[in-house]
Amino acid sequence: MPPPIAPQKPRALDPFAALLSYLIPGLGQIYQGRVGKGILFMVCLLGLFFYGMRLGSCENVYLPDTNVQQNMVFGFKPLGDVENRPHFAGQVFIGMAAWPAILQYASYEPQKPKHKLFGNWQRQPSEDRLNELQRDGDKRWDLGWVYTVVAGVLNLLVIYDALAGPAHKESAEAATGAKEKVAS
Repeated sequence: MPPPIAPQKPRALDPFAALLSYLIPGLGQIYQGRVGKGILFMVCLLGLFFYGMRLGSCENVYLPDTNVQQNMVFGFKPLGDVENRPHFAGQVFIGMAAWPAILQYASYEPQKPKHKLFGNWQRQPSEDRLNELQRDGDKRWDLGWVYTVVAGVLNLLVIYDALAGPAHKESAEAATGAKEKVAS
């Protein structure tokens, strides 16, 4: 009867890999050496996010500058503006792909037609443009923001996967035993 295998130490959390997976989905897994999984996450989540943006005419990821005085929970900016557009609370977890919306929000001036760096990319559409998208559209705009929110929320799972690391780790004894069996 072989001796029992000693229990393994718990895996240490990897916050740097989690940060990388927040910035770009799957980058933390690539950093950990799980390249296939990382590329799969990257392609699928960013593809879902940008496809959702395309469905929404690239005008459905933004953080609006609104009047927060009537809000029930947050009567102050920027959380009050997130309360008025809760979609963005899910979209922001896609990472750097949603950062232009934050920069557009921080420097938003209604009288200026475009941001000097990003132009209209993830800029709050005018009220007339929003009405046009919803009135004259065929629900693609709504479906698009749903796709972008789903991509952001799924990235939370990717971030956790990078934080916790691989589910299984081969023990040094098991690896050595496997090498000895192959050698003999």
